[in-house]
Amino acid sequence: MRKKKAAPSRGAPAGPADPGRIDADRARRATETSAADGADGADEAAQAAERIAAGPPPASTRERHPWGAISAADWQAALDSAAKEIFGADWEPQLAGMLAFWRRRLTGRYEVDEYGFDRELTSRFLLAVLRPLKEKWFRIEVRGVENIPATGGALVVSNHSGTLPVDGLMTMVTIHDHTGRDLRPLGADLVFRLPFVAMLARKSGATLACNEDAERMLRGGELVGVWPEGFKGIGKPFSERYKLQRFGRGGFVAAAVRTGVPIVPLSVVGAEEIYPLVGNIPALAKVLGVPYLPITPFFPLLGPLGAIPLPSKWLMEFGEPVRTDAYDSGAADDPMLVFNVTDQVRESIQQTLYSLLVQRESVFR
Repeated sequence: MRKKKAAPSRGAPAGPADPGRIDADRARRATETSAADGADGADEAAQAAERIAAGPPPASTRERHPWGAISAADWQAALDSAAKEIFGADWEPQLAGMLAFWRRRLTGRYEVDEYGFDRELTSRFLLAVLRPLKEKWFRIEVRGVENIPATGGALVVSNHSGTLPVDGLMTMVTIHDHTGRDLRPLGADLVFRLPFVAMLARKSGATLACNEDAERMLRGGELVGVWPEGFKGIGKPFSERYKLQRFGRGGFVAAAVRTGVPIVPLSVVGAEEIYPLVGNIPALAKVLGVPYLPITPFFPLLGPLGAIPLPSKWLMEFGEPVRTDAYDSGAADDPMLVFNVTDQVRESIQQTLYSLLVQRESVFR
């Protein structure tokens, strides 16, 4: 008869296996299994047995998976390294400043002046967005910046071109970067009738181009910018590039004479080539309520891609200031004097444009 196997005692339940005994059994089986493979196999089996018997290595020397058991210190070091690559070595104060900025915006604890100018928003965002365009795309070269007064009111008068008023934006960021002063542009009525554009213009320091606002700003010590050619300047055909249009009735000169501030002529070369205007659709422009509807070599042919400005090389030169503090208080009402000063400023800008065109080596470099 076959003998029955003895059943385990009910009074002594099976306990947990002994880890040391299990490791010893694994080592013995590895040695016995690999012995048939020869001396090399036996050596490898013996080494494996030693590793098994020694137990797992300390946690600090284990090989760690990139997304596995990474210590908090390693995560912090990785984050610090990434932040330095993106924001630079001084990323911590920059981050703190950014958080403080957004806290002020969300709680409404920021200031705007009586014209709606938000200095902090303009400096941190608008000028920061424009700066790469100025430095990398147009590569603007600036001359005569010392002619801009360091303090007090002054009127910057510039030629206007380029189909879209990009030259005004580039002038703002250029003056801010070289002098630390904010240029307060005088804008046309259309600018303040466009949705979103009107709000952005006010926030960036622009105000309506009228003598009252201009004089108030100049008396308040602001640096005011004006482009007397207006839409006639930026909307002129490419065949008439760098030929100044009429400067209107000289209202900017009257404002400068009344407040006794200097007039700084500014000549800009390069803006004419960013959107070469080769045609216009006046009937459609009238329907849309805009001064002109431009046709360029790339717009509207290429759609939105046609709105990318060409990377022309820009030169900006600030001329010697025209002083107005020598005139008496009633000189601003003398039409002949206003005409003469206007013509003097216009001629200064035109001659400088011709000079810069000769000096520029190429349109795009």
